[in-house]
Amino acid sequence: MDRYMKESLYISAFQNMAGTLHILTNRVVPPIKIPFKESFVFRYAERSIHQAIVQKLARVISTLQSAHILMLHGFIQEQAALQRVLGELHEDIFFLAYAEIDNETTQLHQDFLNAFYEEEFDADTAFDSTQKRPMIPRKRIQAYLAKKEESGLDPSTSLEFNRTISKTYSGFIHAASPQIMDMYGGNPPHFHVNGLLGTERHEEYRDDLWNYFYRSIIAFGIAAKAFGDQSQFDTISQFLLEFERRNYKQYSSELAR
Repeated sequence: MDRYMKESLYISAFQNMAGTLHILTNRVVPPIKIPFKESFVFRYAERSIHQAIVQKLARVISTLQSAHILMLHGFIQEQAALQRVLGELHEDIFFLAYAEIDNETTQLHQDFLNAFYEEEFDADTAFDSTQKRPMIPRKRIQAYLAKKEESGLDPSTSLEFNRTISKTYSGFIHAASPQIMDMYGGNPPHFHVNGLLGTERHEEYRDDLWNYFYRSIIAFGIAAKAFGDQSQFDTISQFLLEFERRNYKQYSSELAR
């Protein structure tokens, strides 16, 4: 696909996701103002799964747009780090959505929500705070998803696939040497700290970003399903098919569950 056509399609994807977010956000009880120091903050008082889903969707849009901007300017190290964030956001949305779709909220879901909604600090200053946010191990969420998703792989293989992708991109999060050395090259060789615009690596990550747009669209479709919004789900499904067609791709898997 022509590069400019792909950028136009990405804009359409952002618009589609933003519209879906607006629809779903209006279907949960809105946040309330909570006094904070000399002002206030917004918080969801009910702390529901649906409220958690819309928050994760909002973060998907902003993170995906950030990764897109970084890609356009050749900052693929930083793009890759955000793709790791996107991968976990997608997993979180699928994890929460399946609880609603299957009408099965497990203790793992409740533990996840408790950690998700816990405040960062319980005192006026960080030094006085006693909060210690519990972290749900990523492997437990991936194990849950491996059993739920009809990927054509057995659960253990699917789980290992997700772990491999997560481990690969963690090198960009933690700035491991092999990933950093992707910045090194040229004549004479040097670190390209102003981005890798126009290089072979840049083209690789330009193509790779398409996968995160695709997975994000699916995440919004699953979220609509979790809200019981068949009409919005169908709209997203049709957009996904068009997104595939215009990129000369076709996958046998569908959103439907």
